[in-house]
Amino acid sequence: MQFADDVAERRNLDRKWVRATIGNARLLPNVPRLMLPAPRGTAKNWRVYRSRFIDPIRIAAGVRFWRANADTLARAEAEYGVPPEIIVGIVGVETIYGRNMGNFRVIDALATLAFDFPQGHPRAAERQAFFRGELESFLSIESRTAEDPMMPVGSYAGAMGMPQFMPSSIAKYATDFDGDGRIDLVNNPADVIGSVASYFRAFGWQPGMPPIYPVGFDEARLKKDVLMAPDILPSFSADAFVAGGAVLEGEALTHKGLLALIELQNGADAPNYVAGTQNFYVITRYNWSSYYAMSVIDLGREVRTAMGQ
Repeated sequence: MQFADDVAERRNLDRKWVRATIGNARLLPNVPRLMLPAPRGTAKNWRVYRSRFIDPIRIAAGVRFWRANADTLARAEAEYGVPPEIIVGIVGVETIYGRNMGNFRVIDALATLAFDFPQGHPRAAERQAFFRGELESFLSIESRTAEDPMMPVGSYAGAMGMPQFMPSSIAKYATDFDGDGRIDLVNNPADVIGSVASYFRAFGWQPGMPPIYPVGFDEARLKKDVLMAPDILPSFSADAFVAGGAVLEGEALTHKGLLALIELQNGADAPNYVAGTQNFYVITRYNWSSYYAMSVIDLGREVRTAMGQ
């Protein structure tokens, strides 16, 4: 209730409404466990991860989504510079184009994580503060609608709609892309497409820049530790990348921005590697995982290929 009073004062909201809304939230006992990281020593496997998102059902659904919204996707690319396959990849990976948007009450999920975040998490204090901020954003958004704040549903982390936006992202980046006077990320593909494109532009998407390039290695000159040190943050010019023993070809050799060496582990087998650009890094701002970003890229490519068949 102290949190409710603080939010009401900061956001100039009705104190009784905020107290009643938070007071009607229910603890979700299983959610805190879902936030804990995988046990140490759990091997990452890109092929297994990819198979969860790149399959005939999702590709076919992506083709239907793209064809049904081709004009809107083209307009989003013209206005924001984000190509259709990236937006299609995001919405497909997140919810299979609205098929799986979550069935947790958002107020319950956010309140659970705001007040009962698992203390065994290595960044418990930081993450709990994050979810308190998301709960505050959710309350602020809901206070401006005539809808029941108990009704919105989403993921166990409180993400909503086809693109699974957190409340703070809805507040900052969601857009009424069809101009009907309201933002609807659950039922309106135009708003979904425009909002995803808006999000990427806000995080620095560079129009026309490929997110990845193929990369090989010259083992005699390879300084993999140096190339891997910045992780997924682009830090090397193309010349510096090659000087570190990476082998680039074609347009990658004249890439004007910075590159990162992206490693995708395959369990006990040899990893896959790509050269990631600024745009690859931008995709990871949506979900901070290189495996996620590669799934978005690959799904978009597969859908684009299927579109031509």
